[in-house]
Amino acid sequence: MSSFLRVPGLTPLQPVPVTDRERALTCMAASVLLDYPTAERLERMAVVAGGIGGLPAPVRERLAGFLEVALGRDPQALARHYVETFDLKRKCSMYLSYFLTGDTRRRGTALVRFVEAYRAGGFELDRNELPDFLPIVLEFTAAGDAELGTALLASHREGIEVLRSALTSMGSPYAAVVEAVCLVLPRPSAETEDRLLQLITAGPPTEMVGLSAMGPLEPFAPGGARNEEVRA
Repeated sequence: MSSFLRVPGLTPLQPVPVTDRERALTCMAASVLLDYPTAERLERMAVVAGGIGGLPAPVRERLAGFLEVALGRDPQALARHYVETFDLKRKCSMYLSYFLTGDTRRRGTALVRFVEAYRAGGFELDRNELPDFLPIVLEFTAAGDAELGTALLASHREGIEVLRSALTSMGSPYAAVVEAVCLVLPRPSAETEDRLLQLITAGPPTEMVGLSAMGPLEPFAPGGARNEEVRA
């Protein structure tokens, strides 16, 4: 078995009853917390810390726990941890379609679907990132079209759960943020849970066609981009 996704399966989290507003607030908070911790985003984290008090306890406690760790850590150390976790460990990819399509020709088609969903929801993608970047999908769900955003997240639930499992096995504080997202999403179907088990066992397809699981991909970022350009 490939070591790529040799991560333990976790018991699915029971969804927490939330209002539309609570789901939107959770997704927006998670979008900020799961993004690269620039100085500006660290300031936004402090704002998030003051805005999650009304969320259901299981969600609030996970977000607050992460914030306590993140805001108490040296900013450079937090940035290094982020890069070491999400940029250097493929099993922790933040790009949702990668878990289902891997480095195959099908990934381009999957990315187009994200772009089409954003356009349908009147959402302007103005970052030099792939459209399936989890913080972008979460922002779209919170501030764009909630129904379309939730559908995107639900259709890539396998990837989110594999990411949660990998982060948990590493003891990363980011696992708590992904758990908070899972708590406000509908429970995955039995079919999704079966596909998740297959992903954990075998990993995604590996046909290489010049695509990168870790950063921008043609035609969304012509010529590619360096890490420092992506993490804007």
